[in-house]
Amino acid sequence: MKFRLTKLEKHWVLYDVGNSAFTLLVSTVIPIYFDYLAGQQKLSSVNYLAYWGYAVSIATLLVALMGPALGTISDGKGMKKPIFFFSIILGAVCCTALGLASAWLIFLIIFVLAKIAYSASLIFYDSMLPDVTSEDRMDMVSAQGFAWGYIGSCIPFIACLGLVMGGKTLGLSMKQSMMIAFLLVALWWVGSSLPFLRNYTQINYAPKRNHAVTDGFKSLFRTVKNIRREENIFWFLLAFFFYIDGVYTIIDMATAYGKALGLNSTGLLLALLLTQFVAFPCCIIFGRLARRVSPDKLIGACILAYLGITIFAVFMNSQLHFWILAVLVGMFQGGIQSLSRSYYAKIIPSEKSGEYFGIMDICGKGASFMGTALVSVVSQLTGSINKGVGAIAFLFVIGIILFLKAVSVRTVKPGDASSENTEEETYLTEAKA
Repeated sequence: MKFRLTKLEKHWVLYDVGNSAFTLLVSTVIPIYFDYLAGQQKLSSVNYLAYWGYAVSIATLLVALMGPALGTISDGKGMKKPIFFFSIILGAVCCTALGLASAWLIFLIIFVLAKIAYSASLIFYDSMLPDVTSEDRMDMVSAQGFAWGYIGSCIPFIACLGLVMGGKTLGLSMKQSMMIAFLLVALWWVGSSLPFLRNYTQINYAPKRNHAVTDGFKSLFRTVKNIRREENIFWFLLAFFFYIDGVYTIIDMATAYGKALGLNSTGLLLALLLTQFVAFPCCIIFGRLARRVSPDKLIGACILAYLGITIFAVFMNSQLHFWILAVLVGMFQGGIQSLSRSYYAKIIPSEKSGEYFGIMDICGKGASFMGTALVSVVSQLTGSINKGVGAIAFLFVIGIILFLKAVSVRTVKPGDASSENTEEETYLTEAKA
């Protein structure tokens, strides 16, 4: 039976098309422009890679600290749409401001703010999935989001690539070309979000609280406490923390790693563009496979594939190797992201999806905090970029072990959070009294 997206599902998917343009920019053009700015101030290749890693780590750490609280607040009736919209506008403004920075340190500060806004928007976006579709359609809808995000983001990226590579023929300096490129991505990001913002209505929400912020933090504290008793959620989040950390570290550090190895910038950009085209069909294939094969097995296969990719990256020393790496990442990147998102959405209470996805963000959504920091520290301690990248393999080894544990204890019916809901009801009764 042919799968068709509803109007609301299409609009939800369209936001993935918009935000993925910024993701692709972070993976490609931004590190290259940072290398340009850093080169003007005589930073070594090791320090360039390290400072880039530290910037990404700081951004994701701050989101991890704020995410659960923001997610909890967004679970209130009518709160998701305005807070989601604010994060998009903040991210777009900071994205535009990147083109105005002339010193590498100022550039990194603005980048951190843009990354925080982008990552925060994903907490709200992911938590909207239960409002947008039914449980039996989540795997496929989630996969469609990532798939169209990959291919759709190529449109502004190709325009940016043309500006970066052909700016001189148009009479534009490097700085002017980048200013236009960042503005294009910001407009694409905001424009792609508008249809969904116009048509989205929050269906699932937590009970009304008299004091949204303080009560939200109390609810968050109770949820964190109860997650340890819900073993299927607890072990999955623990596994997710490690394996998705590795995935996003590779995404965030790929171009910086290639530049540090001295590879050609144009070749790096074209190879990562190829990743997007490979990821599009592969992501849809994973979504369809999930209707026939257990998502548990598919996620496990993706983790093992990434372990192999990391080992391959350690020995990478040529442009051809980077192209092979780009294809391999494209094959599994969408599958592991989309299936993890839909898997988690099925096992959490839908009325508290913002809160739970905020907690998930701590465990790794876009958060390559530990991975990027690990690469940076190992690279500087050993003086070897390859050894720094090789350290990522440990994240996938731990991740697959913990994920197998999560699968083995998944005995709670998806969406069942009775113990947590009981405490929530008790709290509300006490509050009324």
